[in-house]
Amino acid sequence: MKPKAVIFDLDGTLLDTLDDIADAVNRVLSAQGLPTHHREAYRWFIGDGSRILVTRALPEYRRGEEDIDTCLAAFKQDYSRNWHVKTRPFDGIPRLVAMLQAAGTRMAVVSNKPHAFTESCCRHYFPDQPFDFVIGQQDDRPVKPDPYPALQAATHLRMPPSDCLFLGDSGVDMETGCRAGMLPVGALWGFRWQDELEAAGAAACIRHPRDLLKLLDD
Repeated sequence: MKPKAVIFDLDGTLLDTLDDIADAVNRVLSAQGLPTHHREAYRWFIGDGSRILVTRALPEYRRGEEDIDTCLAAFKQDYSRNWHVKTRPFDGIPRLVAMLQAAGTRMAVVSNKPHAFTESCCRHYFPDQPFDFVIGQQDDRPVKPDPYPALQAATHLRMPPSDCLFLGDSGVDMETGCRAGMLPVGALWGFRWQDELEAAGAAACIRHPRDLLKLLDD
């Protein structure tokens, strides 16, 4: 059955957030007198929520709960001021979203980014509010790859999961789509690589946002 709704991941799928995230975490590490990382390392740190992001960035000898809590709080404070310095939509994304909106396609965003940041990013970079539902990481609620947030999005879109396409750039996203009973599609312009996406169950991988329209038309 042809998908009738599209659920997007945010970081690495809709928005290139890598530099702002890397810069914020590196500033926190520097303030703690700890080694920083090249931006490319953050491709592998991102994707499982901000706490795991910070944990991965910390050296192993500083991964106690107190260190993680301190650095996580500092990251959120820094990022709250600097989340839109270098972040931009990927090439082709604004046009894709506009075309889907014009066609009446229902859309949602499901992210492991903290919910407040997820909402801020969507409002700022997509001011026409094309998404019917937006959800990020929330305390005491499951995050991807648990299917809960994707299924919550489908409920708000009033679509059965089988009518939803889940577009993301990581194995976590592909596993989420599979577990939710949706069509998982990998975005190759994002932060991870095709072999990871396929190993996690991607039904297809696309190289440019416009390629999504071809999948929806087939």
